[in-house]
Amino acid sequence: MGDILLIRHGETAWSASHRHTSYTDMELTPDGERQARALAPMLAGRRFVRVLSSPRQRAVCTAHLAGLDADATDPDLAEWNYGEYEGRTSADVHEENPHWNLWTDGCPGGESPAQVGERLDRVIARVAPLLDQGNVALVAHGHSLRVLGARWIGLPPSAGGLLRLDTATVSALGHEHGRRVILRWNQPVPPPPPGTAPDLAGRH
Repeated sequence: MGDILLIRHGETAWSASHRHTSYTDMELTPDGERQARALAPMLAGRRFVRVLSSPRQRAVCTAHLAGLDADATDPDLAEWNYGEYEGRTSADVHEENPHWNLWTDGCPGGESPAQVGERLDRVIARVAPLLDQGNVALVAHGHSLRVLGARWIGLPPSAGGLLRLDTATVSALGHEHGRRVILRWNQPVPPPPPGTAPDLAGRH
C-alpha cells in the first residue's frame, strides 16, 4: 500500500509577507526556487504512480524543480478561493472584522470551508484507489493541503486550521491497521551540511 505525499510549493513574495494568495498566479521567489530544488533529495528514490499539481505556476514550478514530472494539473488542488480577501493579510482583515476565522467563516465572494472540503474530497476519491499500486504525490498550497489532510482522517475542513503547513514541506498520508492516518506532517527541507553556504530554504 502506497502513501500520499503532500508537497507545499516554495516561497512566493506573497507567502513571505503572509498575504492570502489563491487565484493570483504568483511566481516563486529566488528563495522559493532554492527551496523547491532542495526538496529533490527528499523525494529521490520514490516511485510515484501519479503526480498531480495545482494549476498555479508556483505549484507547477515547485514540482518541476523538485524533480517530479506532473502527470496533470488538477483544478481541485487549487488554493482556497479567498474572494474579497485575496492579497490581504489576516491582520489586515481582522482590523475591520476582528472575529473573522477563515476555517469557520470562509471568505466573502470566495469559498466556504464546506466548498473547499468538497473539492479535496474529490481529490481523495480519485487518488485513494491508486495507492494499491504505489505512492501518489500532490503538489499544491498551504490551506488546500491542510483541508485535504483533515479530510483524509475523517475530520471536518475546519480541522485543517490545526495543521500548520509551511512552504516547501513534505507531509505523508497513509494507513495503519486499515485506518487512514497522518504518517508525518510539515517536514521541512533538511538544513545544509556544516560548512556549506547558508541558504534560506526554511523561510515561509
